[in-house]
Amino acid sequence: MSAQGDTTASRAGWVGFLSDYGLSDCFVGVCHGVIAQIAPTVRVIDICHEIPPGDLRLGAALLAQSAPYMPKGVLLAVVDPGVGTRRRALVVRTVNGSCLVGPDNGLLLPAARVLGGIESVYEMTKSDLMRRPVSATFHGRDVFAPVAARVAAGMDPARVGARLAVDDLVHLAEPVARLTAHRLEGEVLTVDRFGNVQTSLGARLLADGGLSEGATLRLNCRTGEVQVPFKYTFADVADGMVVGYIDSAGMFAVALNGRSASLEYDLRPGDPVALRVGV
Repeated sequence: MSAQGDTTASRAGWVGFLSDYGLSDCFVGVCHGVIAQIAPTVRVIDICHEIPPGDLRLGAALLAQSAPYMPKGVLLAVVDPGVGTRRRALVVRTVNGSCLVGPDNGLLLPAARVLGGIESVYEMTKSDLMRRPVSATFHGRDVFAPVAARVAAGMDPARVGARLAVDDLVHLAEPVARLTAHRLEGEVLTVDRFGNVQTSLGARLLADGGLSEGATLRLNCRTGEVQVPFKYTFADVADGMVVGYIDSAGMFAVALNGRSASLEYDLRPGDPVALRVGV
């Protein structure tokens, strides 16, 4: 089989693409080009390419949050600080029928859980499925994009190499999210471009802790304690005022109406936070 021009199957497929490549270089466009060369009917959805370089936790969180809204097909994810090392390259087939393509560094696994769990996982070792020669520093182009294109076009993922045990995969540490006797403890999961701060505390955990809309919460963070009204949306408070709400991913988040909560409270991904009902 040729690694350059094989179209594998005629049916159209989808590839959702997430990376830390940014948009100021040609990396994303080159990966698009490789997919188009191999499987011209496959369509690519750019999920996000502005993950901070090497930020596996943020990449994993955003991939998992976007996965349910992608058409069934392939999710190609490249946040790969270990590129060129002995870290493995994976195709993960999920229970819902989609596949995840990317490095074995924990990036793919939260999305796999969202998609029903792992049905099977394979290590990419078949060199005839890759572009040759394989660069030591651009596996997105030479390893992951070619395989993603072929799987999206209909190739059986089992063709890429040996099946692996799920327990042997690299896992990231789970974000802190727990209910104690007196408060909910979590961490900042993501900060979006508006400065809204998403925490690791899900809506169900808040309900279990007796925290509901209409209450005033006390948010403990690195800069101190902040009183936060728990509302439905941003406009439920005046301009410039703080608000807590359940965001579109079902997580508790903190915003300033019209301003950046991240800047105001110096909150960044990984920072610890705690919530309790105000008294």
